[in-house]
Amino acid sequence: MDPRIEKIQIAAGCVKDWLKGRRPVAGIVLGSGLGKLADVIEDQLVIPYRDIPGFPVSTAVGHKGNFIVGKLGGKTVIAMQGRIHYYEGYGMENVVLPIRVMIGLGIKYLFVSNAAGGVSFKLHVGDLMIIKDHINLLPNPLIGPNMEDEGPRFPDMTRPYDPALIKLALSLSGEMGIELQQGVYLGDTGPSYETPAEYKFYRTIGADAVGMSTVPEVIVARHAGIPVFGMSVITNEAHDDYAEDYQNDGEDVVKAANAAAVKMTNLFIKLIENI
Repeated sequence: MDPRIEKIQIAAGCVKDWLKGRRPVAGIVLGSGLGKLADVIEDQLVIPYRDIPGFPVSTAVGHKGNFIVGKLGGKTVIAMQGRIHYYEGYGMENVVLPIRVMIGLGIKYLFVSNAAGGVSFKLHVGDLMIIKDHINLLPNPLIGPNMEDEGPRFPDMTRPYDPALIKLALSLSGEMGIELQQGVYLGDTGPSYETPAEYKFYRTIGADAVGMSTVPEVIVARHAGIPVFGMSVITNEAHDDYAEDYQNDGEDVVKAANAAAVKMTNLFIKLIENI
C-alpha cells in the first residue's frame, strides 16, 4: 500500500473511532485568530492533533491544534482549530493530511478561512473577503505519484471556490447586513512578511490579498471533488506606501482577526444551515 494512503487511513480510522458514529457533513479550517468559531459548536468533542497517530502539531500563533466535532447550524461539522503551515517546517504531505482525513471521514463541503494582508487598495483592516480565486506560490500538494483513489492526476481548477456557495454567501450576507468584499487570494510560503516590492508585484499580477496558507488545502479538496468556500479576514493593509516606522506584527494580526471573527462566525453558521 502507498505509505501516504496508509498514513491517512490510520489517522482517519483513529478519529472515526472517537466520533462513535457521528458523520460530519462539512469540514471547517479556522485560520489565525479565528479559532473562536469553535466556541459556538455545540455538543463538542475535542480531539487534540497530538493524540492522532502520525499527525503534525500546529505551532503557529493563534492555532490551538485540535479537531472540534459537534453541531453548527444544525449539522454535524468537524473544525480544525488551527491549521498546519508549510513554513512550520512540515512537508506538504503533512500540511494537507488533516484535509485528507476529513475527506476520509465523509465531508461533503469544505469551508476555509484565513487572516490575510489586503494587497488591494480597496481592502481595509476588518474587511471580510470571499475568495473567488487564488494564485499559488506554495509547492503543489499533488506533486508525486497520484493517489488514484483520491482524485485524478490533473484535477480541474477552473472553479476552485464553488460558485453556488459564493452566491449563497452573498445572499445571506445581504439579509444579515454584513458587507463582503470579493477577491483573489495569493498564497506564499512565509514566514517572513512580504516586502513592499513584493506587495506591489502581487497586486500587479492580480492578487487582492496575501497569506501563507489555504491554497494547498483547497487543491486537495478539489482533487477529491469537494466543493469549497473560502473567506479571508483582512488583518493589515498590505500596501507599499508605509510610514517610515511601520512594522507588520503577528500579534496585531491575531487581534484584528479576533475583532472580525463574530461576523464571519455568524455567516458560516447561516451557510451551513443552508447547505
